[in-house]
This record gives sequence, structure tokens and C-alpha cells, in this order.
Amino acid sequence: MLQVCLNGSRGAGDGTAVPLTPSAVAESAASAVAAGATDVHVHPKSPCGRDSLSPGVVTPVLTALRERVRVPVGVTTGAWAEPDPAARVARVRAWTVLPDHASVNWHEPGAEEVAAALLERGVGVEAGIWSGTDGAARFAASPLGPRVLRVLAEVTDPAPDSAVTTARALLAELGPAHGRPVLLHGEEGGAWPVLRLAGRLGLATRIGLEDTLVLPDGERACSNADLVTEALRLLANSRMTRAE
Repeated sequence: MLQVCLNGSRGAGDGTAVPLTPSAVAESAASAVAAGATDVHVHPKSPCGRDSLSPGVVTPVLTALRERVRVPVGVTTGAWAEPDPAARVARVRAWTVLPDHASVNWHEPGAEEVAAALLERGVGVEAGIWSGTDGAARFAASPLGPRVLRVLAEVTDPAPDSAVTTARALLAELGPAHGRPVLLHGEEGGAWPVLRLAGRLGLATRIGLEDTLVLPDGERACSNADLVTEALRLLANSRMTRAE
């Protein structure tokens, strides 16, 4: 599985390749899926460019995406989009159009309540477990662990020289992860080294302008589709190496 993460916390200052509006998000997703992405993760943005969980923001993004792609689509529920845990749960319960899945960062206050609200509505939960947090320990003790769709092992170490070591430590912390599938990914300078590691380990992974703005050679990526194309090439090489 290769998920494309379309925009993340990026904004207009990160370049025109980063999709922010519903139409731009849908166009970018369609190109990425045509390039080989099998799942979509997006941060719906308000008109001023801020991440939002408001139904009035989430609905047009999901509607536009579903008009263009036929793969599962997920959104963030990050606390930065709605800091108050009770308000975050209320937002989820007010959604009129539902994503296929939503990420929940397990180290954030209110994670269990947000995950429970999503599950009650039939939305798959991606359990975001960040390196450098207590997310893995909290997830290991969570009664909701066996019910999540997958675990997002998120390597927040941006250094290319140390991100793989950090990734292996995070996977060790996760242990059996309640038997759920694991998607491993990195960010910034760690994005490509961690993607290669995921390929060698046979794990699902992701790539997109949320995680990195550049190709493995350091050249600026023109689109999410460019990143997906390069990721699939690297993953194919990793599979060949694993088979030798």
C-alpha cells in the first residue's frame, strides 16, 4: 500500500504545487492515484489556509475527492486543527460527509474519545504513533487498539542520517501493535530513507507534499504525482533487494 499525503500543514508559502482548495486537492489526488497511489490522506483547509475539522470545510473536500478518485480517502483530526478535545469530538459527530478513515494522534489529549467517536460513525481509525512521544505506550494500553484500521508509525526525526535508526526504535516500541497493519513513514530529510526502510521491511508507507517537498536527489518536486512515481520506483528496488 502506498498512501499519498497531499498537503499536511503546508501552506501557500510552500509553493503552488501544494494543493489547498477542494478543486486543487481533487486534481492532485487524481494525478497521484493515476501514478499509482492506492490511498489518500488530506488536511482540509479553511479559506484562510488553516487546517479545519469543520463540516463546512471537510464536506467540500471529500465531495471533490470522491468525484475524482475511487480509492479510500482519509483526513486528519490533529489537535492543531481543534485544540479542545470535546470540540474535536463534536466536530467529528457533526460531519455530514464521512471520510473512509481519519488519523488520530495517540499522544494528543482526547485521542481515545476522538477515536471512539470515529468508530461509532463507522470511520476507520489510523492510529498516529509519533516518535519522541508516549504514543506507543498509550496505544499499547488502549482498549481501542484492536479496532483501529492501521497504525501510522510516524518518524518525526527529519535528519536523513538518523531517521532510519529512529524508525527502527519506534517499531520496537510499537511491538505487536495489537496485530494491526503498520504504515511507516518519515518526514522532510527523513522521508526517503524511511520509505526505503518500509520497502525493505515489507510495510505499507506513504509519500506526498505533506512529508517532503523534494525528490530523493534533492530536486524540488513538481507535484504529488512526481513523488508517488519516484516512491514506487524505490519500493520496487527495495522488493528486489529483499528477494535476493
